[in-house]
Amino acid sequence: MGRRDYEDDPDAPAANSLVPAASVVVIDSAGRILLQRRVDNGMWALPGGAMSIGESLPDCAIRETREETGYEVELTGIVGTYTHPGHVFAYDDGEVRQEFSICFLARPVGGRLAVSEESTDVRWFEPAEVDALPMVASVRRRVDDWRSGNGPALR
Repeated sequence: MGRRDYEDDPDAPAANSLVPAASVVVIDSAGRILLQRRVDNGMWALPGGAMSIGESLPDCAIRETREETGYEVELTGIVGTYTHPGHVFAYDDGEVRQEFSICFLARPVGGRLAVSEESTDVRWFEPAEVDALPMVASVRRRVDDWRSGNGPALR
């Protein structure tokens, strides 16, 4: 299913859903960041996704990272909260979701690199390499917030 991101766009469709979600900045012992290239928009992104009924948001972050990258992770902190009502995702099925995401910080503790049905590529990148990668503004903001090291961002 395709997805289009809108941020502060007057032509964006109105949101019709709000779904709690988690994203994860996974950093290995060499200081590299784990990213996936998404099938739905072709952009590089952090692992993450919607929370399911019966799980906590931290459990969602761990599950989504495992499903999308093949890695088991340990959460070590929070990068920030992202709930900007002007940021919506429009899906091909008519859902228009308002952003509601907590971005966690994590380190890998097991598993191995694997591509999922939601991605075409999964790779580790040096932080400086990320600037040249195509990614939506909201993902880049999370990466920049992590790199700034100023504590959890509230957006």
